[in-house]
Amino acid sequence: MSRKSIHKRAHDFQTDLSPEDRSLFKAAWEIARENHGDTFLFYLPGMIRYGNIRGRYPAISITGDRCDLQCDHCKGQLLQKMLKANGPDQLLKRCIRLARNGAHGVLLTGGSNPQGRLPWETYLTAIKRIKEQTDLFLSVHTGFPDDRSCNQLKEAGIRQGLVDVMGNDETARSVYHLKDLKPVLNALGAIKRSGLELVPHVVAGLAHGKIDAEYNALEIIRHHQPAALVIVVLTPMKGTPMEGAKPPSPLDVGRLVARARLLMPEVPISLGCERPRNREGLLMELLAIRAGANRMAVWSDQAIDEARRLGLTPRFQATCCSLDYCEEFRCAASGSADKMWTT
Repeated sequence: MSRKSIHKRAHDFQTDLSPEDRSLFKAAWEIARENHGDTFLFYLPGMIRYGNIRGRYPAISITGDRCDLQCDHCKGQLLQKMLKANGPDQLLKRCIRLARNGAHGVLLTGGSNPQGRLPWETYLTAIKRIKEQTDLFLSVHTGFPDDRSCNQLKEAGIRQGLVDVMGNDETARSVYHLKDLKPVLNALGAIKRSGLELVPHVVAGLAHGKIDAEYNALEIIRHHQPAALVIVVLTPMKGTPMEGAKPPSPLDVGRLVARARLLMPEVPISLGCERPRNREGLLMELLAIRAGANRMAVWSDQAIDEARRLGLTPRFQATCCSLDYCEEFRCAASGSADKMWTT
C-alpha cells in the first residue's frame, strides 16, 4: 500500500470520525504532547532486521517451545522463533555471546505451567552471573509470579517485569486458562512491590477479535502506576482457537490507545510489536500516533512519515519498546520496512 494512499485513508478516518471520537483523539493527542513532548520513539526489538539495521534485544525462552498453559490466542507458538536456553549454563553462555556481539539486553521469557508460573528459581544463579559479567539490560516476561519470585528476580539483577493483563475473570479463564483474575492482580502487586519496573501488556481483541474487557484492564493497570504500558493487537495464528478471528479494527485500537492516554497521562504508551502486518495494521500505526501513543515497535515507513507530518521528531532505539530512550541504545533508521508488511 503506497504511502500516499495510507495517509489519505488515515485522513479520511479523521474526517469521518464521530464528534465523540474526534474529541477523544484530540484530548489524547494534547495530553500526550503536554506530558511527552514532540518526540516519538520507534523501537526495533529482538533481532529483527530493518534495512541495514537490526534489533539488539533478543528474546530467550527458558522452557524451549514448551508451554503448559496453552492460552487460546497463542498455544505456545510465539516461543517457536525465539532463542532457546536449555538450562542455566546455556543461558549464561548465550547471553555472554550476545553481549560480545553487541546486544543491548535480553528479554527472558518462556512457557508457563498450568498456574501461569515460569521456572525462574532454576535460573537465578545464571541471571546473577549474567548481570556480573555483562552490561546487558535484563527484562523478563514474568508470567504471573508471587512476591518471593519477584524479589528473587530483582535481587538477581532483573530490571523490568512484563506481564499480560486481562480485564475480567471470564477472559482469564477462557483465554488464559487461569481459575480467575486473582493471579494477574497478585502478579501486578508483586512486581510493583519488588521494585522491578512494571510494564503491563494489554492484548486488544482477546474476545475472538472484539475489544471487551480491555478497558477494565486499563483501569486495573493505572492503579499500579506502571513504568510503561504496551498495547498489542490480536494476530490470529493457525492452529489456535482464534485462527479464524478478525482482529479489532484500527479505529477500535485507536480508541483503546486514546483511553489509555487519558487514564495515564504521564505513562509512556507503546503500540507493541505483536499486531497485524497488513493494510489494517498500517492504519493502526497512524491512528495510534494520533491517539496519544508515544512509542511504537517495528515501525513502517508510513508511520515515520506520519509522525513527521504531525510535527513530531522520530528517534530510534534497537531494544524492546518497554525501555526508556537511551542514547547508548539509539540507532539510525535506514532502508525500508516494506518487506515486513503484506498488502
